[in-house]
Amino acid sequence: MEVEKGKVTIIIGPNGSGKTTLLNVVTGFLKCDSGKIFYKGKEITNKPPHEINRLGLVRTFQIPQPFYNLTVLENLLVASRYNIGESVLNAMRRSKWIEYEKRDLDRATEVMEIVNLSKVADQQASKLSGGQLKLLEIGRALMNGADTIFMDEPVAGVNPSLAHEIFSLIRKLSKEKEMTFVIIEHRLEIALGYVDYAYAMAKGMVVAQGRPEEVVNNPVVIETYLGG
Repeated sequence: MEVEKGKVTIIIGPNGSGKTTLLNVVTGFLKCDSGKIFYKGKEITNKPPHEINRLGLVRTFQIPQPFYNLTVLENLLVASRYNIGESVLNAMRRSKWIEYEKRDLDRATEVMEIVNLSKVADQQASKLSGGQLKLLEIGRALMNGADTIFMDEPVAGVNPSLAHEIFSLIRKLSKEKEMTFVIIEHRLEIALGYVDYAYAMAKGMVVAQGRPEEVVNNPVVIETYLGG
């Protein structure tokens, strides 16, 4: 399986086909038994998640995992990769961290505009809707410096209008920022209009790949996933 830079790739298949396991293996949350994984030409097989994260590959989860007691803005600031003020020595030297704090605040403000959460900047994450939480997850990945995001069902349980907004944002980031997205999603009536390439899995194997419309019309995919 290969993923092209700056494209939106979807992985489809029935529950239990290995989609989430694949995401977990690539992003270091599970160890693989065989095979190798490469990212930007560098082997990352079985590296821990934090090392893979530093390379710009970030994974979001089906159930968002923000700090629910923090505001939207605070969640974004926490996600910044360069919090040098966390060091005890640097914390005592204001000149060491103040510029970084200002830069992060400017960046967080920009990210909130990108993900359309500026109006709820001071609202606790616990008060957000399911769709807004998914947008916040994308925002946190942007604050972390991600250039590749693996997403597990980003519009599960989200109303259709906001689901289209989420996929429109994903498409925009891929086009304008050359960001790469790998997405697991069952709501194909929404997702397929926004993706460039598709893989179909069944029983831990890729059974079809290609343009989305070709994959969903593949006889094997129809039999194993979509129903005849």
